[in-house]
Amino acid sequence: MRIGEIVLPNPVGLAPMAGVTDRPFRQLCKRLGAGFAPSEMVTADQRLWHTDKTRRRLDHRGEPGPVIVQIAGPDPEMLADAARANVDRGARIIDINLGCPAKKVCKRLAGSALLSDEALVGRIFDAVVAAVEVPVTAKIRTGPDPENRNALRIARMAESAGIAALAVHGRTRKDMYRGEAEYRTIREVKQAVSIPVLANGDVDSPEKAARVLQETGADGLLIGRAAQGRPWIFREITAWLESGQRLPEPDNCELMEIMSEHLENLYDFYGEFTGVRVARKHLGWYAATRVDSTDFRRRIMRVQSAREQLGLVREWLQASEWKEEMAA
Repeated sequence: MRIGEIVLPNPVGLAPMAGVTDRPFRQLCKRLGAGFAPSEMVTADQRLWHTDKTRRRLDHRGEPGPVIVQIAGPDPEMLADAARANVDRGARIIDINLGCPAKKVCKRLAGSALLSDEALVGRIFDAVVAAVEVPVTAKIRTGPDPENRNALRIARMAESAGIAALAVHGRTRKDMYRGEAEYRTIREVKQAVSIPVLANGDVDSPEKAARVLQETGADGLLIGRAAQGRPWIFREITAWLESGQRLPEPDNCELMEIMSEHLENLYDFYGEFTGVRVARKHLGWYAATRVDSTDFRRRIMRVQSAREQLGLVREWLQASEWKEEMAA
């Protein structure tokens, strides 16, 4: 898949998720088959870039390209300035967040809250595209609520403004993450525009990925929550789409390698104290794929050091097995 002049290795990418898709997780997902991985959402307000959280979100050292930075905010000029600053830092693609449904984002009239103000969205598209020479993409939802699905109008505005690709999550802002994603709107968007369209929402297996691509006609996919604890899902999906081959789950030896790499990168990125604590949620997601992980989850919350954490992971893997549905 091509976005502007940039050719991606494959059309299956990691969906940006605040608090999840940090640099260590993006690096791991790319190694395990993700064709691209946008950053966590970065505020467009550069006055806040001095905070530890935002500094980390702006840190792409050692990350395989292309570096894609997602920016968020309600002000066109501020977004344009943030886009320029991130390109100066090495971004090859700028992504505009119009999809986050979180209350703390929407109350600032950013993320999916912007979908209710189409005129403002148009000004944002125009300002950011004019500000940088790299491709600009956007991630949206199907609309503010089920009674007002305006993704089709937003998509046409995006194409007219020069947006290079559009990702569409198959839920409205009001839906949050409840219920099932609907793909009819994504199909309508794809039929209405000529730019690449990525489908997002509830893609959790190779077979589901193939069905969603067929149903929507989308050019690619974004995988979000299904990658939590299963970052190898990207290679599973790409193998299925390319050859119909169902890859086996990682054996315990490879899983130890994957988890150790992830944990070591978290410790290096955050420092041991914070890294151990950030790792806990990821370990919980890994554990959800295995049989009898309740005791492991309880014990992992009490571990205070990287050495203890890695040791507990090794001990757990020696005793655990895949859930039956994972091995089927």
